[in-house]
Amino acid sequence: MRVKPFLVERFMSSYEHLAKFNIAETCVAPFKLSELLNLIGRDLIEELKDLVLDYGYTEGLPELREGIAKLYKKLEPDDILITKGAIDANFQVFYTLLEPGDKVISIFPAYQQLYSAPESLGAEVDLLELKEEGSWLPNLDELERKVDERTKLVVINNPHNPTGSLMDERTLREVIRIVEDSGSRLLCDESYHGLFLDGSSVPSAADLSERVVVTRSFSKPLSMTSLRLGWIATRDRELIEEIKLRRDYMSISNSVLVEKIAAEAMKNVDRIYERSLRILKGNLSVLKQLIESRDYLHWVPPRAGSVAFPRYDLNIGSEELALRLLKEKGTFLVPGSCFGIERHVRIGFGARPEIFEEGVRRLGEFLDSLQGG
Repeated sequence: MRVKPFLVERFMSSYEHLAKFNIAETCVAPFKLSELLNLIGRDLIEELKDLVLDYGYTEGLPELREGIAKLYKKLEPDDILITKGAIDANFQVFYTLLEPGDKVISIFPAYQQLYSAPESLGAEVDLLELKEEGSWLPNLDELERKVDERTKLVVINNPHNPTGSLMDERTLREVIRIVEDSGSRLLCDESYHGLFLDGSSVPSAADLSERVVVTRSFSKPLSMTSLRLGWIATRDRELIEEIKLRRDYMSISNSVLVEKIAAEAMKNVDRIYERSLRILKGNLSVLKQLIESRDYLHWVPPRAGSVAFPRYDLNIGSEELALRLLKEKGTFLVPGSCFGIERHVRIGFGARPEIFEEGVRRLGEFLDSLQGG
């Protein structure tokens, strides 16, 4: 298997630990363990002392799957598989569904795994390009032209990384109609689902069709990044069984300890979402002031999630900009080149407010110095 370098992960792994002010953070202010225990509201550590550190359930802890199923209207616990993050969930779906020569349609720009992983498995990937002038939303006519009888899988991400765009329910249903008419399947990465910034609310694609597979994460909205948990959700029970057959060769089960912590946290999921949205909306107002007060910065304001993808009119490449910002201001963001698009940067506004505000202030100083120079 030949794989391409995962540009955003390589860049972040190489540099983010050097930053004093990380404004690339896509996870919403990850909990301190003490914060999470306070949220749970009882001495979970004492209870965990009697936990046997054995293998867990292949599908995931039953009480955890029960808690996750409550996030959906039409799914049951048996429609859920617990994984090691959304990245593992996505790969298990690709590994199960795709054979060499299969046709996959994936949105672009996107988290690179969504198109490079299918390529590594021998699939023929056709990119559906999202454009800034189209508010970073898919052109449905173009999607319909691309889908044919050879198409095995259509891959989308809603809410969208790196732009924060959001397909509304009507658009999402149209995408699903196109997929169903072709006899293919839809994989919808919903890692940022629930983080609706403008009062919108879009159902999970898993509730809209049995031809849909959804993946999600405990990292982004739920602020439990270090647990390294995610899940697969689909009403297609045959597909669930096929994925289980293959994961026996990959991971068997997850940590019983972290699944137990996650299950307790899911009992307080509404409070976690409230916390996440409070942090994101406050940080977004800071970012909005920075961007909209400078005529050399432009953006499509994010409608959901924890990332934005502003464009700049400055004579400097995005990687050079990011590295100089880190060196000169101790502030870290992701260059658009990691997503194949220049003169853009991805800013994550999930950091703790005091970190984000200072990071944005330093970013403004740095950009103004480039503009003045």
